[in-house]
Amino acid sequence: MNQSKDTTLHQRIVSDIEGRIVSGEWPPGHRIPFEVDLTKKYDCSRMTVNKALTQLARAGLIERRKKSGSFVTQPQAQSAVLEIHDIRAEVQSLNLAYSFAVSRREQRKAKPDDIRRLDVAPGSSLVDVACIHQAGGRPFCLEERLISLSTVPEAADANFSETAPGAWLINQIPWSSAEHRIHAVSAGSDEAAALDIPRNTACLVVERRTWSNVGPVTHVRFTYPGDRHALVARFTPASQ
Repeated sequence: MNQSKDTTLHQRIVSDIEGRIVSGEWPPGHRIPFEVDLTKKYDCSRMTVNKALTQLARAGLIERRKKSGSFVTQPQAQSAVLEIHDIRAEVQSLNLAYSFAVSRREQRKAKPDDIRRLDVAPGSSLVDVACIHQAGGRPFCLEERLISLSTVPEAADANFSETAPGAWLINQIPWSSAEHRIHAVSAGSDEAAALDIPRNTACLVVERRTWSNVGPVTHVRFTYPGDRHALVARFTPASQ
């Protein structure tokens, strides 16, 4: 086999496998055909197949496991540390179908822990809502949110069945300042059940508070399985 033909086959193998992954035909966890099978399918050398799989692994599309084969990796979303990100956009950036479902919604008075989290006065009215965001039919993120009714009274009538709470708030009221807190936790029983993961799985938690010129708007806690999310910060040197 000459070098140009070998290069063309290598590119074809990469393109074929990448296309099946991106389209969702081969979902996360799907086993890639073994090297010997790919060699027969494409009528090429084992070296060509190995080179193609190595390129796919470097791109983060597949994971090569010794003695087990190659598997489609779990896509990892990225969001900027200092941005108010939209989970729908995160999921769609992975070329996966997005959906969400509200698992809890109640209107009540602030408890002591709510006062600390939301920065409201004792006895304040709030909406407590939780929902599960899904990517490709799998749990992607658990959202637990408190909304101050003194700042956003319209939330009392919102059931969030059509629009997720975060997107609803962005369309409802402008925010003037925000605070992010990022930390790692082990999934407890509630988080494990909501995200369909084993208990004590490492998770990434992003907590955010936002304020408007009127007062505190919301406190939200996003919990992601640790292998499905990453945070990115871009910055430039301070002026000399």
